[in-house]
Amino acid sequence: MRVTAYWEFPLLFTTGLAAGFVDSIAGGGGLITIPVLLSFGLEPAAALGTNKLQATFGSGSAAAHYAAAKAVSLKECGQGFVYTLIGAALGAVAVQHVDPGFLRRAIPVLLVGVAIYVACKPKLGSEDRHPRMQRHWFDLIFGLGLGFYDGFFGPGTGTFWAMSYVLVLGFNLTRATAFTKVMNFASNVSSLAFFVAGGKIHLLMGLTMGVGQLIGARTGSRMVLTRGTRLIRPVFLTVVIILTLKLLYDSYRA
Repeated sequence: MRVTAYWEFPLLFTTGLAAGFVDSIAGGGGLITIPVLLSFGLEPAAALGTNKLQATFGSGSAAAHYAAAKAVSLKECGQGFVYTLIGAALGAVAVQHVDPGFLRRAIPVLLVGVAIYVACKPKLGSEDRHPRMQRHWFDLIFGLGLGFYDGFFGPGTGTFWAMSYVLVLGFNLTRATAFTKVMNFASNVSSLAFFVAGGKIHLLMGLTMGVGQLIGARTGSRMVLTRGTRLIRPVFLTVVIILTLKLLYDSYRA
């Protein structure tokens, strides 16, 4: 196991802090954390496992803060949480047998579509609207589907969750963000279990970043609750664009 130098702890903490803040608002915290973990010399599997460890702190912190502020009902999330746990576990198993390379080219196209749609709909998510699907079907389909995606590949999961809540269940963007963090926590915990079982995490690095995540996520979720869509929309679009460019670069640089 790699030994962490004392000077690396402040950098790891700050990285977690920044990622937790961004992720609690619009997702995409992995854009910050994974490159840092790889730059510290971790092998890809260990970097992904350590990232899941620290991300669990952030999504858990944000979800707890949203729940305490009554922005999300944990009881209402129960069924979706279970389906997401199952979906993420299946995805984590599948990725060990199937090359996810095809998603590296498909997902950027979907993200571009999301960015264009959000940019062209300035009122999107400004208020609650009538749902287009019954809740139990939504929990089953999107819990298993997006849970599987997060366990199998991952980038953009928070984006897809938020848009699903807005477009399918008619949630406003603040409420959608709060529910998204609960589902992110479910898939993070489920995927993390497989990385732990395989010994693919660096515990000390993950915990250090996790402390930063706790603080950053709480700060970001507090800002979401006070500023709502005015804050979420520009951050959301920025994260989606950067994530799309990153995935395109990774897919086609070879």
